[in-house]
Amino acid sequence: KCGFMQKIIISVCCGHMVRVVADICGSDPDVEIAAGIDLLTQPMEGFPVFATPAACRVEADAVIDFSHPAALGGLLDFCTGRRLPIVLATTGYSEEQLAQISQAAKTIPLFRSANMSLGVNVLMDLVRRAAALLGEDFDVEIEERHHRRKLDAPSGTALMLADTAASTLPYGTEYVYDRHSVRKPRDRREIGISSLRGGTIVGDHTVVFAGRDEVIELSHHAARREVFAAGAVKAAKFLASVDEPGLYDMSHLIAKDRGE
Repeated sequence: KCGFMQKIIISVCCGHMVRVVADICGSDPDVEIAAGIDLLTQPMEGFPVFATPAACRVEADAVIDFSHPAALGGLLDFCTGRRLPIVLATTGYSEEQLAQISQAAKTIPLFRSANMSLGVNVLMDLVRRAAALLGEDFDVEIEERHHRRKLDAPSGTALMLADTAASTLPYGTEYVYDRHSVRKPRDRREIGISSLRGGTIVGDHTVVFAGRDEVIELSHHAARREVFAAGAVKAAKFLASVDEPGLYDMSHLIAKDRGE
């Protein structure tokens, strides 16, 4: 849409991500932040901040959510009521909340990804190919590392990588999160998922394919949160080109960039 300035509402649980997204939007002539939603209502230069979605009356073209699973219900009501597309960049949803997301996607364009980084989505493609090629001859283990303040474990990205590997392995898989209480050899069908929390680690993910006398490791390291914010803004711009309600993810965005 030539000359279209997209206005975005950003929902967060801390001021840091608002500033990150604001900086990205400030360097993009096609996007601007129209408002923020933050329970703390920290004042921000350039746009108003509201404590709840219901309090926000600002006109916008899309919402980006970097907040908390607890905020989902209010955000979905806000977006479906105003027919606003939304980008969900939050993880840790319950099964009931995932069902709410699927229901909302029948009314509005909804973009959801456990990780907004382009690099992670390339990693997913590599994991898919490796699992298909290595098959039953290699065990699959996943390790993820995040900062000490992250609430959910394992990370949504780790589960996304596990699902990606499981989708192409030639056998039914079982996810194993804790080996401490189980004293038995590793079952060949297992996908082990390990979590580490500490310091200010932004996000590291490694998928290990361990075979007889050889090991293949595929890894992604996020040095700054900007990679996730940039991906979310790109996803919001993608939704501006979407005419139909539905559940969209990075595969749709990448396909569009490729002209597919």
